[in-house]
Amino acid sequence: MITTPAMPKASKRRRKTRTSNISHRPPVIASELKVTEIDLTPGKEHLVCPDCSTWVPITGMLGTPKLVPHHTGRAMTAEPRRCTDGSNRQVTIDVEADALRTQLVEGAPTAASRRATKVLPKPKVKPAPAASQVKPAPLSAEQVRRVFRQHQQQCLACKGEVKNSDGQPLPCPDGERLAVTFLRLHRQEPKRQAVREFFARERRRFDRRYAEAAPAKRAAEWAAVLPRVKDADTRRSQLPDGDRPTDARTVPVEPLHEKAFDQRQAELGRRYAARTAAA
Repeated sequence: MITTPAMPKASKRRRKTRTSNISHRPPVIASELKVTEIDLTPGKEHLVCPDCSTWVPITGMLGTPKLVPHHTGRAMTAEPRRCTDGSNRQVTIDVEADALRTQLVEGAPTAASRRATKVLPKPKVKPAPAASQVKPAPLSAEQVRRVFRQHQQQCLACKGEVKNSDGQPLPCPDGERLAVTFLRLHRQEPKRQAVREFFARERRRFDRRYAEAAPAKRAAEWAAVLPRVKDADTRRSQLPDGDRPTDARTVPVEPLHEKAFDQRQAELGRRYAARTAAA
């Protein structure tokens, strides 16, 4: 048949699977699927096949909805494989498209908040020392006095503003404990200072004695190893008898075969001359 420009051209028909076959398997319940596994947008009804996990169109929305015959995830390849279990399987639509869209929109911000925007490196923290390794810092009277003054400024009981039912001011156990600690450290401060000065003097004396004894100790150590050092230097400076080492052969000075040597030198001379003339 010959087609002329005056003849109308047939429009391209939309491909659509048309079959009356229905799978014997139980229908897929839309409400049992996840929100991200079904799309009921009018004209674009799709869902994820429970058997092959492939997005499959839903046909027959005005009558009996079912999944169209489809391939597995190997579709559009050289060896496609048909999904025999999920093809033509009925679908029970028991949810509304607007409700699914609302759930999907509400779940998007929640998923975004769970997703980390930036991976931060975990800081390396040194392990805490054992209880036997912890050295308590010594308290001084001045430190306790500052803590006691700060407590008096903040405590209502120390200011006399807290009273009991009889109108008598209540004592402050924390303030009393700090005051007793301050008085005890204040009385012990001269003795503590004397102990600190004693240890400082002993440390200076030990350092001075160590500095004075260091040169003498080093000289004694050198004197102890000096004979061995001199012996090693003497043995290193001595040369073996003869004109060659005892473990190696002498290097020949004259060629073993003078005729072959002369021929080799003449050949090398001719090659050098030819290479020079060519250059």
